[in-house]
Formats: sequence, structure tokens, C-alpha cells
Amino acid sequence: MVLMSSSLSSISSLNWPKRLRAAGIHFLSCLTAAACVAALVLLVWYPWPYRIISGGEDLLVLLMMVDVVMGPLITLAIFDVRKPRTELRRDLTVVVVLQLAALGYGLYAVYMSRPVVLALEIDRFRVTTAVGVAEAELPLAPPPFRSLSVMGPRLVDVNLPDDKDKFDAIMKGMAGLDLGARPKYWREWDAKSRHSTLNAGRPVTDWLATHPEAEDDIRSAVKRTGRPVAQLLYLPMLARRTDWSVLIDKTTGDPVGFAPIDAN
Repeated sequence: MVLMSSSLSSISSLNWPKRLRAAGIHFLSCLTAAACVAALVLLVWYPWPYRIISGGEDLLVLLMMVDVVMGPLITLAIFDVRKPRTELRRDLTVVVVLQLAALGYGLYAVYMSRPVVLALEIDRFRVTTAVGVAEAELPLAPPPFRSLSVMGPRLVDVNLPDDKDKFDAIMKGMAGLDLGARPKYWREWDAKSRHSTLNAGRPVTDWLATHPEAEDDIRSAVKRTGRPVAQLLYLPMLARRTDWSVLIDKTTGDPVGFAPIDAN
């Protein structure tokens, strides 16, 4: 009985209401910060569908788990009103600083993995992330492309290398550095680009006929464009996490939508 009474006294001395209140305040603060980070990541750096094809959602979930869950749990564990006020303030400051450092590092990793270019490579599109760009070539890019986008991917066309650069381009391509990741070959989207998509694109109606198992996904993607299926072409799109397809308006030659299907 004495031992049980001692245990109950020890538990009650932990002052759980105040611990829970402190952890709750920390949780609400983290939740507010997480909402701001999520808006930045999902609406600016990884607009749909890049949050899926470039892994933005997975990176964000991992970041949020560390920020929203771990911080308040640590506060719950260390908050003790029996500590001197200066010691308690120091402990909480250390937790917040470490949490902010982890959040900053995680946010930097998400930033460096953001998609910056949707490039047309002859008969396919490629999504290139910031970390995948040959940054040494940025000074050689056309003026609008000499800095990487922070507002979502830019739509660009790709020039083919001339004869003297062809071997170098092949070797770098074999090493994983494709033309869509090389700023020296980027150029602005124009009439020639649209002509290329119209030449390379395949009718979505044919896609439906040959892939009945994907009909629901295709029709959902078509519906999102607001255009009839007969007005659309498609081209494959290569990305870091998963390959999708780009839907092209056969009247304009511009990309107007995306379908979650690998068309390669």
C-alpha cells in the first residue's frame, strides 16, 4: 500500500494538465507553421501533378511528421513545473531551436528537389528537378532561363545539339544528364514547339481503343482539361518518381493536362 501510494504521488507530481497544455500550445504552433509550409510546397513549388510525379507529397509528409509530431511529444516529456524557470526556459528553447533547424534542413531538401522545367525532348516531355539541372550551363541558357524557377516548372523546348556537340550530348545522356536537364539547350516555347507536339502527339481516341484497362483514368484526365477527347493528343512524360503523360490540344499544340498513365 505504501509503495502504491508513493507511485500515485509521483505520477500526480508530474502535473499532467500543465504538461498537456504546454504540449498542446506547441502542437498548435507547429500546426500553423506546417500549414504555411504545406501551402508553399503544394501550391508554389510542387503544383499538381508535380507533387505526385516528383515526390513532393512524400517529402512533405515526412517533414510534417518530424515538425508536428516530434516537437510536441518532446515538450510533453520535458515540461516540468518543478524545474527552475531558467532551466525550463532553456530546455524549451533547445527543443524549438532543434526543431527549427530540422524544419529548415527538410525544407531545403524539398526546395532542391522541386521540379523546375517541363522540357519537350522531340517526342516526349521530361520533368527536371533543381538538383538534376546542370547548373554550370545556366549562364549559357537564354536570358529568361538563367535562374531556376521558384514558382513551379517552366515549359521549355529543347534544341538538338549540333554535329560538334552531338558526341558529348550522347555521352552525358548515357551518364544520366539528358537534354532536358541542360540549360544550354533550353529555348522558349513557341510556334515551332507547338508544331513539334502536333507532329509527335498521338490521338487520345486511339489510346482509349488500345488501352481499355486505363479508360477510367484517361477519361478523368480528359474531363479535367474541359475539352472533348477528339481534340486531344498525348505524349509521354518522364519524371523522377513516376512517368505520366501530357495531354496536348490538337488545335493549339499546347499542353493542357496530364494523365496518370505511362505512355512509353
